[in-house]
Amino acid sequence: MKPLARAFLALKALRQLGPGPLGRYGLYRLGLWSGLYRRVTSRPLPVGEWSLQPILPLPPVSDVQRCLDPQSLAALLAEADEIAAGKVRLFGGPPADLRLTFDRRLQHWTVYERRPALLAEFYTDLPDVKFLWEPARFGWAFPLGRAYLLSGREKYAETFWRLAEQFLDTNPPYLGPHWMSAQEVALRLMAFVWAGQVFADSPASTPARRIRLGRAVAAHAARIPATLVYARAQNNNHLLSEAAGLFTAGLALPSHPQAARWRTLGWKWLNLGLQAQIDDYGEYSQHSTNYQRLMLQLALWTDALLRQRRETWPRPTLQALGRATLWLLGLLDPVSGQTPNLGANDGAYPFPLSTCPFEDFRPVAHAAARAFLNYRLPSGPWDETARWFGLPLDDPRALDLPRYPADNLTGRASWACLRAVRLTTRPSHADQLHLDLWWRGLNLACDAGTYLYNAPPPWDNPLTSTLVHNTVSVDGREQMTRAGRFLYLDWADAYYKTLLSTEEDILQRAQARHYAYRRLGIRHTRTVTLHAGDRWRVEDELLFLPGLPWKHRRRAFRLHWLLPDWPWQIERGQDRIALRLESPHGPVTLNVATNPSALGSQAQVSLVRAGETVHGADQAEAWRGWVSPTYGIKRPALSLAVIVPAAETFQFITEFRLPE
Repeated sequence: MKPLARAFLALKALRQLGPGPLGRYGLYRLGLWSGLYRRVTSRPLPVGEWSLQPILPLPPVSDVQRCLDPQSLAALLAEADEIAAGKVRLFGGPPADLRLTFDRRLQHWTVYERRPALLAEFYTDLPDVKFLWEPARFGWAFPLGRAYLLSGREKYAETFWRLAEQFLDTNPPYLGPHWMSAQEVALRLMAFVWAGQVFADSPASTPARRIRLGRAVAAHAARIPATLVYARAQNNNHLLSEAAGLFTAGLALPSHPQAARWRTLGWKWLNLGLQAQIDDYGEYSQHSTNYQRLMLQLALWTDALLRQRRETWPRPTLQALGRATLWLLGLLDPVSGQTPNLGANDGAYPFPLSTCPFEDFRPVAHAAARAFLNYRLPSGPWDETARWFGLPLDDPRALDLPRYPADNLTGRASWACLRAVRLTTRPSHADQLHLDLWWRGLNLACDAGTYLYNAPPPWDNPLTSTLVHNTVSVDGREQMTRAGRFLYLDWADAYYKTLLSTEEDILQRAQARHYAYRRLGIRHTRTVTLHAGDRWRVEDELLFLPGLPWKHRRRAFRLHWLLPDWPWQIERGQDRIALRLESPHGPVTLNVATNPSALGSQAQVSLVRAGETVHGADQAEAWRGWVSPTYGIKRPALSLAVIVPAAETFQFITEFRLPE
């Protein structure tokens, strides 16, 4: 990018993001380059013998056993055995090597933050830095601890201590990549506290080991306050994680000279963060279902600490958490427990306290419903999470929640979510008017997810684009200005409303619109109609705005649908395109038409699978035709794109027909 364009973009970011966040980020960079953070985090740590205090309401083993059938218990023990053998499931994916050590001399963490090229040398054989950091979050300690309490096998306790000592021996405070991010430090701190309590009665937990773990928690807590200004600049999950870590350390080490400060600082920013980051509708500021779940996990962790102390949240925080829980429940598929893969998905799942797979949101959503709404939901293996967070399974005061409140359209066996939001915080994906369609636990029209943040092109976070979402783009442009790998500017608001209909065949109808392409003279309105028999009709109107005659030139309108990788057949006629998919539950048909009819020689139709064109003549982009269920994993999908040039108001009409 040319210097003038870069300067213009910086001024735009200052105006749109505001001076506060950018000023705090500037202070963080100043602290790095001035050497302040190096001096602060190089001071000698206080010397003391601090044993971790039990601060979590661990459930009776019998309560956890009630939540697990024999298959679930066997799966848990198998995962613990994998960990004991040196394998770990990163981001809910397949087993990978559990790497905690480095084969080179470590420098102070600020060196790697200032010189990313040095950091890259540590993960030359990994997709990006998150694969380096993830094992050191110690999320694998949770399945080890659960398996230990349920089976009594001492090898699980010894495995934790062996790996913890390996990490502490080779990653001294504050040297190396594992001390760069205060969020990573905070998540590891909480895992240490949990493991210290769970393994407390094991013969492997010698007094020397317990004292060393307490000192490690103190060293981790001392790292966080120095760069809290960065977390405040981000005002997202970084702030919540670091605040929860400080609050935890302050409770777990009450005799430490900094304990009161950590506790006060953590409690302050945790409450301020939750109240600021959850909007009036309950959506989390990062516009992501996975980050919504991460935020609720941190809240559930802190809620467990409060329950143990017979304390509670301030009312504004509890109300915000209630809204956030309802928002997530409203996107929960009742069959699979999954949600739309909305927004950024970095695979974060810091407290894996269930045998349910990564993509199943019921463990956290149901626990949050108990904690923050006093609602009781259908039981299953996901209940294990609620018990680990100190929530009763059989609370007679809890209320049944028969239907999750949401603006979604819901049929007999299918439902749809139309993405439309008024943005008050920066989005990570350009996905306005994206449609997710679900049927009998299958995600028919899906969100591609994320895959990787930091890989070389073309996989440098490309799945944020409008072009991979189920919506319409104009002239191949994004809805918003992409200013960086993680930053969009010129935010596009969308406006949603429910429409009433007197037609007997219509069960529900919703409409949303945005003006993201105002500069091109275009307004996009999407109307979604659910007909009897679970038939879905999606109408996309591209209106040329009045009063802008000079902009009424030919535009290329592109409709995109991302579909499952099922056997397919496509037929193209003069007035429609028919794509037939053979799903596990029977044939699904997607029909696309236009008004006025323009599917003859004018339209370009392409079907792409895994980056390769399987129908049509277009050269496929490498990132088309993929879906990423969790971080670092991508699977083939079908990407259908229909491009039609038009110089007047134009309409796409898509119909999904599902088997009875």
